[in-house]
Amino acid sequence: MATKIEEFNRLQLNSSRFDLRPGDTVKVHERIPVLSEGKSDKKSAERIQIFEGLIIAKKHGKGISATITVRKIVAGVGVEKIFPIHAPVIEKIEIVSRGKVRRAKLFYLREAKGRKSRLKKKSFIVPASKKEQSKENNTENLETNKKEAETIVGQSTAKENNSSEENENN
Repeated sequence: MATKIEEFNRLQLNSSRFDLRPGDTVKVHERIPVLSEGKSDKKSAERIQIFEGLIIAKKHGKGISATITVRKIVAGVGVEKIFPIHAPVIEKIEIVSRGKVRRAKLFYLREAKGRKSRLKKKSFIVPASKKEQSKENNTENLETNKKEAETIVGQSTAKENNSSEENENN
């Protein structure tokens, strides 16, 4: 029997955000309230701010309190931001690329400069895109449809020949 808190936490989880790993370069789309001068409306406008960087740590498991630490270099200065993965202010998290790493925490990148701060890219076997697969399926379907049509036409002409022969015999 789950308690009310556990059930509420389970409902708040965003299942699309479980595949984040240290070494991934990500774009975090965060909703930021826009403050306008002179207006104190409760309905304030929001905009989306994108923070692109490298995940150097993932903490607190897969639960509601899970966080990622994203690091990027701005004007020669390292900037780190900690994002709660399942927070409602996070619009979406895009994975730009994956890096090949052998550690869970990449804090050594804070001191690394130049070439040592780069990670090797993970190579993937990319499956054919859906369009290419659908084109292949369509060409296969067309070929099978043509064959079926030819057999049907062949059968119908054979029936016509048989019926015409029977008519001539009668």
